[in-house]
Amino acid sequence: MLQIKHVTRRFGAKAAVDHASFTVEGASFVGVIGRSGAGKSTLLRMINRLTEASEGEILFEGRNILALQGAEKRAWQSQCAMIFQQFNLVPRMDVASNVLHGILNRRSTLATMFNVWPQADILRALSILDRLGISEQAPKRAEALSGGQQQRVAIARALMQDPKIILADEPIASLDPMNAQVVMDTLRRIHDEDGRMILANLHTLDTARRYCDRVIGMREGRIVFDGKPEQLTTSVARDIYGADDSFNESATSTAIPAETAYAETLLA
Repeated sequence: MLQIKHVTRRFGAKAAVDHASFTVEGASFVGVIGRSGAGKSTLLRMINRLTEASEGEILFEGRNILALQGAEKRAWQSQCAMIFQQFNLVPRMDVASNVLHGILNRRSTLATMFNVWPQADILRALSILDRLGISEQAPKRAEALSGGQQQRVAIARALMQDPKIILADEPIASLDPMNAQVVMDTLRRIHDEDGRMILANLHTLDTARRYCDRVIGMREGRIVFDGKPEQLTTSVARDIYGADDSFNESATSTAIPAETAYAETLLA
């Protein structure tokens, strides 16, 4: 069980995340939606401890992970894998080595420097790549792959950690529609087959409605919606994306934020 309790992150006088609270039980696929700057990425980064919280608690299986330091903090980050919008691969390194880097914190510095890995780890990395349909890319440099392939390598690296939670921060924002679908299908299959908890920041409502069991909507750092995808009505979309009360069918695209216009179209 993951419990977020009144978690806040302030940057100066501004609260990027403002007293966020929710609980995720079991292997749920949760989408976090909202316009740019709503606090979605900051929320995930606090869960992973890449960004420190200003106040509140984040509990996983009853343990406050915000209190972890040193080796315990690194162990938590291994259990809570992060997938980024820009892949965060080593471009000039081969794909298999990028996947193996998912377990860097379990390796000695000397072994890492010389890129020496046990055969069991290499075989496991290749098996994960095969599962994701990109095993033939293993010897290639990461920079030679398409964006969709690179994101699947990043997912493979996350799976190499054998995490209890996968956090995906806008995993398809940089991809074309075809590759975006492949990546989301991959994440959903991992959730279904492995029973892993997945929290994914998503930019569009149609993606959240198609892939998620539950959707959390954020606006200006606050959670303004928490429910099932089918509960994402036009009114809810306005609350999340910030359309003003003057919105109507004849409104021009410049009258409201682009995300809201798209949301209205999807929910009409």
